Amino acid sequence: MNEKNETMGEAFPDRLSSDPKSPYYNEALLSRDVGIRFKGVEKTNVEEYCISEGWVRVTAGNAKDRYGNPLTIKVHGPVEPYFRDKTES
Repeated sequence: MNEKNETMGEAFPDRLSSDPKSPYYNEALLSRDVGIRFKGVEKTNVEEYCISEGWVRVTAGNAKDRYGNPLTIKVHGPVEPYFRDKTES
């Protein structure tokens, strides 16, 4: 289950964000349905991740900031990105 992404010929960036305003946003990669395993559990509410530093930024419930953006919390631990279309077939 702990397979290397480089062996499939598809390397994930060290950091990726789902926010279009972020410099780490990559629409082409996100359109391929990227999944995140954090501490061995699949997470569906990840806004941003960093593999080398070992953290994910997840939404904090329904809380919003004064601009209407969801509030996020940075949580540290092992991060494993994968493509959902490859593992579920």
